[in-house]
Amino acid sequence: MSAAPLRVGLLGLGTVGQGVVRILSRNAEEIARRVGRSVVVTHASARDVSRAREVSLAGIEIVADAMQVAAHADVDVIVEAIGGLSPAKELVLAAIERGKPVVTANKALLALQGNAIFEAAQRRGVMVAFEASVGGGIPVIKAIREGLAGNRIEALAGIINGTCNYILTQMSEKGQAFEDALADAQRLGYAEADPTFDVEGVDAAHKLTILASIAFGMPLSFDKVSVEGITKVTPQDIKIARALGYRIKHLGIAKRTQAGVELRAHATLVPEDRLLAKVDGVLNTILLQGNAVGQIGLYGRGAGGDATASAIVADLVDVARALGSDARHHVPALAFQPASMCELSVMALDDVVSAHYLRVTVADEPGVLKAITSILAELDISIEAILQKEPHDGADASVAVITSQVPEHRFNEALKRVRQLPFVRQDISRFRVEYF
Repeated sequence: MSAAPLRVGLLGLGTVGQGVVRILSRNAEEIARRVGRSVVVTHASARDVSRAREVSLAGIEIVADAMQVAAHADVDVIVEAIGGLSPAKELVLAAIERGKPVVTANKALLALQGNAIFEAAQRRGVMVAFEASVGGGIPVIKAIREGLAGNRIEALAGIINGTCNYILTQMSEKGQAFEDALADAQRLGYAEADPTFDVEGVDAAHKLTILASIAFGMPLSFDKVSVEGITKVTPQDIKIARALGYRIKHLGIAKRTQAGVELRAHATLVPEDRLLAKVDGVLNTILLQGNAVGQIGLYGRGAGGDATASAIVADLVDVARALGSDARHHVPALAFQPASMCELSVMALDDVVSAHYLRVTVADEPGVLKAITSILAELDISIEAILQKEPHDGADASVAVITSQVPEHRFNEALKRVRQLPFVRQDISRFRVEYF
């Protein structure tokens, strides 16, 4: 194989960065056979240059200044594995300005700054590849952008945050409280010391932003995603949901409707016989609905050093194959030709139509159930399922209902009226229900 190696500049030698080095070394022969040349990391940056790593870094020039790697004349392609917004944005734009393709797993950077980054890449005629930004090792970006290119994507939904899925699984299987399940996730390395981005739904919203853009041909629109986390899910809600035949999962959901595009990430009740209800632990799954192919599902490890690095290396293979070719023949970064990307109307959450789960804690008095159901009936909200738990040892009772599909604003009006009933306690839960 006579072609010169593809020289990779790696920004960051954390878990993911080391995974890239490990896979490129372990699978070197296989990768070279696919590409027609070897792919090697020649330069890398790290905050602590002297710290020992779990992989061999022999032959790699390591410096503390990441910009030095991004601008290096002897580097062909940059892998950004630092994360966050800054200095990642500046490094990526510096590499692009020098005509270097970029591979990144940085979903926050793309969700918030991706429109500017892709515009700069188009102007310079270089690739920005980001398979690892959603779903870890699951090739969902390529599936939407290439495998389903003959389809109009109507909807997608997925478990796209492993931390939330692990916590909800622990609460469901072991009856743990949210705080205990979160502590376990942190102890096992599934959750950060500050888990806010995960448990408040922000990480899932970043990923949903990217998926919706490539699915629908719309600019990245993170600010239009409705975001809720899992901190309000209680063991009681999980038990009641199971009794009614549902599981609670945190989902990212994007749908085309006649009224506009829905973009939302929140805890959701899913019937227990659906695929999304059966995916537990830190695993991810994404369902895609195409108008030709129907519904398909992708499932696997959504995080972890080697899983994420696997997607990065796959992008490196794509970059290596495309180098030297006319940029007009590259697969568009966001699936659609840049000139044909169009703004789509994103629905306000108040206008979204879905079924709802409502659990109300009430005093043990006559007429409680009738009062609640009367409010729902007045607002033309049908009840699909109901569960009333009688009080024990003087405790309050609880009523849980699953409603028909109604606009969010109508359900919110019902919730407002229910809260005003004199026998209703403050302990109220509400979640959306999706059937897929």
